[in-house]
Amino acid sequence: MCRSIKTLRPPALPEEATEEEIRAAALQFVRKVSGFRAPAAHNQEVFDHAVEVIAQATTELLDGLEVRGQKASA
Repeated sequence: MCRSIKTLRPPALPEEATEEEIRAAALQFVRKVSGFRAPAAHNQEVFDHAVEVIAQATTELLDGLEVRGQKASA
């Protein structure tokens, strides 16, 4: 869907994804879905909230994934 969002789990990333990488992926997702690179002032709050919610969901996903029989965060 959005080619600029990279895979954030091992082994695609040699180390655990950083908070900054997770937020950048969430921002790219929200931009793609909303169709706005930068929202208007009246949409900024909902845009920022969506980025935070998606970043949190991504963190939970990565923490819960098992890769090749092991926890990704281990």
